[in-house]
Amino acid sequence: MRTAVWQDYELLDTSRGERLERWGNVILIRPDPQIIWETPRKDPRWKQADARYIRSSSGGGHWDVLRSVPPVWDIGWQGLTFRLKTMGFKHTGIFPEQAVNWQYAMDKIKGAGRPVSVLNLFGYTGAASLACAKAGASVCHVDASKGMVQWAKENAAASGLADRPVRWLVDDCVKFVQREQRRGHHYDAIIMDPPSYGRGPGGEVWKLEEQLYSLVQMCIPILSEKPLFFLLNSYTTGLSPAVMEYLLSVMLQPRFGRTVSAEEIGLRVSSTGRSLPCGNTAIAEF
Repeated sequence: MRTAVWQDYELLDTSRGERLERWGNVILIRPDPQIIWETPRKDPRWKQADARYIRSSSGGGHWDVLRSVPPVWDIGWQGLTFRLKTMGFKHTGIFPEQAVNWQYAMDKIKGAGRPVSVLNLFGYTGAASLACAKAGASVCHVDASKGMVQWAKENAAASGLADRPVRWLVDDCVKFVQREQRRGHHYDAIIMDPPSYGRGPGGEVWKLEEQLYSLVQMCIPILSEKPLFFLLNSYTTGLSPAVMEYLLSVMLQPRFGRTVSAEEIGLRVSSTGRSLPCGNTAIAEF
């Protein structure tokens, strides 16, 4: 398992279905169904948290503000600045475990020794796009949510990267890739972090199990002749690292060769020194 390295974020403890986390100076408690152990909660910050996300038995949930949480606050990583806020469905605006993939992309781009173009599909609030831009790549960032794309632009401005060559597009990812095929556009790297279920800006329905294979297949013609990497991330239960590795292997290796690997990504828990799995990533490295 690859684990992310942070200073402004820390997974302090895990117990009884919840995480105790430090986001800069803000302490949050959030639910996590993988935390099935009932270890003692010795860290005093369990009782000093600024807010806790409470799930509803009927679906969804709400934030219970226990102390004081700013409406927006910033944390940093590798010279980038991310603006955070307590959102619905327990989120804050970034997935800190993804820092392992941001670092991988940055290292590959810096080591390429040539101009690199990156397509980031389902780009969310732009952390991966900004990591690639900071490393020197030109980036096309695509997400179906206008609000998320605007948030990504704000992160770019906060990171001092507003003038970098990044195209911020509100679009359905499948339709965008289809148009890029027709336009004959190509990319040296593709990053894809699709949701299990979602809707495009025009109401298009996305179901991962039904559409992932076809989307990866659509992306093959828009890879450049000498691509760097194809990175696929997933939080969907049942889509194991082995399945993701198999998918990229059978689709990409016949044409491009080289290696495909997949593994869990996670976060180190400060109280135990152990790592909490938080998702799966497969990488085809060309």
